Amino acid sequence: MIRSGQTIENPVTGERITFLKTARETAGEYVLVEAAVAPGGGVASHVHPYQTEEFEVLSGSLEFRKDRDKVVAGDGDSVTVDPGTVHRFKNIGEDEARFIARVSPALEFESFLETMFALAADGKTNKKGMPNPVRMAVIANAYFDDVRAPLVPGAIQKAALAAGAAVGRLMGYQPAYVPTPAVQQPATAVA
Repeated sequence: MIRSGQTIENPVTGERITFLKTARETAGEYVLVEAAVAPGGGVASHVHPYQTEEFEVLSGSLEFRKDRDKVVAGDGDSVTVDPGTVHRFKNIGEDEARFIARVSPALEFESFLETMFALAADGKTNKKGMPNPVRMAVIANAYFDDVRAPLVPGAIQKAALAAGAAVGRLMGYQPAYVPTPAVQQPATAVA
């Protein structure tokens, strides 16, 4: 469970997120994070069907794509992404970009990020930060109200994800990924 002050990192997408306010603290109204994105880092196009994302750039230069519009935002700029809008962002500067993001309502946004970042940190994603398609079907099916692929109608996505998720669960995949702690080797006596 995510706590305020906790930081998670995604080495594949170049993101580091610190949770400032959690869903538990806001009664599910919103999640507030501070994000840092490495040069060239960012997220692929996606849609939040029921959530609004509000970004306030603290430093750096970010390019947002909102549907067909391109918005370049720098220090002090704000960008709002309404529910149902296809969007992505990328750090187009030479330095780390930092921003505050408010996602409302919270839904399961925290758990989704925690899962995707942990998979990337454990080397279980491709170079775009995506797990294998069967595992992704299990995850996307569970977080369908939080995030969806762009352009494909929701009903078609849901049908495909339900089928893929059934196969994925048979293979042992779960919607939330929790890394297995490293096994401690017993100490050996020195003679």
